[in-house]
Order: sequence, then structure tokens, then C-alpha cells
Amino acid sequence: MKRIFLLFIIICLIAAPEMPAQRTLQGQRGLQLTAGTVNGLNLNTNSPDFACHAELAFSEYVKNANKWVFGAEYLEKDYPYKSIKIPQTQITADAGYYLNFLSDARKILFMSVGASVAGGYETVNWDNKLLFDGATINDKDNFLYGGAITIEAEAYLTNRFVLVANARERYLEGSSINKLTFQVGVGVKYVIN
Repeated sequence: MKRIFLLFIIICLIAAPEMPAQRTLQGQRGLQLTAGTVNGLNLNTNSPDFACHAELAFSEYVKNANKWVFGAEYLEKDYPYKSIKIPQTQITADAGYYLNFLSDARKILFMSVGASVAGGYETVNWDNKLLFDGATINDKDNFLYGGAITIEAEAYLTNRFVLVANARERYLEGSSINKLTFQVGVGVKYVIN
């Protein structure tokens, strides 16, 4: 009888369809690195309106594949002036909650929408106000505060590695140049546990 039971278990394991992985479970955490463009899909770094951002974020899943996300972001946009470019830099931290609104049965693809609050600092030309030709930059360095609305897609490559793509509209009060920025980014996430 024990042999028949053991044989039955082996046949079930071999013949059974692949089970979906344990993904987006409550308490799972991940580290995410994302980079992309700002205010359009301009990938030409020599273009006068090129801007880029990079973000390092920590996420923790709660019920129903929803998640909390905490991150730090660096954004830079260069403005042309004669033969040089003057950088505007924003360094921010944000915290947000993302609701999963679409996922497939095999738990490979997840779509989420999220809202977050953000705060940070903006500097123009790294606080160097005097330019090479004697001109002075009038924009001041400022503290920033505001929020963002994000739509994000996650595609699981393995149980630990996830491809991430997102689009975000940010509003930051206190910016002397741009209060609204639209960001598109791609990245990877590593699931820690």
C-alpha cells in the first residue's frame, strides 16, 4: 500500500501543471532601481531639452498585491546657455501606496496605480550663481514638497527578478523652474524575501 501511495505521489508531481509562484505575498519586500526620461521620450543626451531621472526604492507588499513604496530620486535637466549647459537638479524622497488593478492568472504581469507624497531640494548650477561671462543666475535653490500619481507595470522574469516600467506625473511646489514633470522609466526589482 505504501508503494502504491508513493507511486501515486510521484505521478501527480510529474503530471501536474506548473504551479504559480508565491509572488506579491503580504510581507514580501523588494529593492527597485529605475531610470528614465523626463517630459517626453527624448533619448538624445545632446538635445537642449534632455532630462533624466534615477530612483532607488524599497517596496513592501500588503494584501491583494497592493504595496507601499519608499524611494529616493535624482532628477537632472540641463538648460543651454551660450556654449554651456546649466543643470537644474532635484533630489527628493517619496512615500506612496500602490493599488494592484490588473494581474494575470499565472502571476507574471501586474499593473498598479499609486499616489505618493514627496519632498526634497532643488539646486540650479549647484549653487554657482556667477557664470563664465559675468552673468548671474537669479533662480534660487529651494526646498520642494508635493506628490505624484504613478501607473506601473511589473513583469516577473523569475521569482526574484522583476522588470518594471512606469509613467509618473509629479507636482512639486517650490521649484523655481518646473512644478510639473512627466517621467517615464524602466528598471529592475529584486525580491528580497
